[in-house]
Amino acid sequence: MAKPAYRLSVLIPVYNEQQTILEILRRVRSVNIPKEIIIVDDGSTDGTRELLRTHVEGQFDDVAVIYHERNRGKGAAIRTAIAHATGDYVIIQDADLEYDPREYPSLLEPLLDGRADVVFGSRFLGGGPHRVLYFWHRVGNGFLTLLSNMLTNLNLTDMEACYKVFKREIIQSLPLRCNRFDFEPEVTAKVAKRHYRIYEVPISYSGRDYTEGKKVSWKDGLIAIWTIIKYRLTD
Repeated sequence: MAKPAYRLSVLIPVYNEQQTILEILRRVRSVNIPKEIIIVDDGSTDGTRELLRTHVEGQFDDVAVIYHERNRGKGAAIRTAIAHATGDYVIIQDADLEYDPREYPSLLEPLLDGRADVVFGSRFLGGGPHRVLYFWHRVGNGFLTLLSNMLTNLNLTDMEACYKVFKREIIQSLPLRCNRFDFEPEVTAKVAKRHYRIYEVPISYSGRDYTEGKKVSWKDGLIAIWTIIKYRLTD
């Protein structure tokens, strides 16, 4: 079978993921799509950086590793990776094991057939298996998505999902500034403001709890509210 005539840039922001980074890299590399993988270590202190230097850096032709000297936040790591992307399409992949890279083909489909400019994964559209976790996280996610939809006039079901896929020229043209988890509402507001065609695709979700390394907190929710309002008023 002929190889696809496109290349995917997989951006992996990493912070203190010693237990999962090698496994998520293996899963991403096993997806049969032409791709480059750009890992940005955001100042890890748990041994992740040493793992990358000894087991990843210089070991694979399709993997580049970039280091932040100090922790700057997920959004800052994503911005660094975006600047280095050269593929036709760009997807964001968390370094934990919550999201399944085997779903890349279904996420790419609306882009490849010309329907979409941007694709969001959704954990709430009836996709694959979902681990049952926190009630109040679901409530908070629903509230943030609702507020974002009210101010962007979109009808997304999962604004906060990690999986977002862009035409490379689109994501590289956006004036992104947020440094933390507020990347999600910022990028949503900015693609909405530019009237790009956005699709959602159902995805599975293997969420983890705080004892397993989950990092997002209620403080990030408050920052997200401010970000949603801020980027309704300014670009």
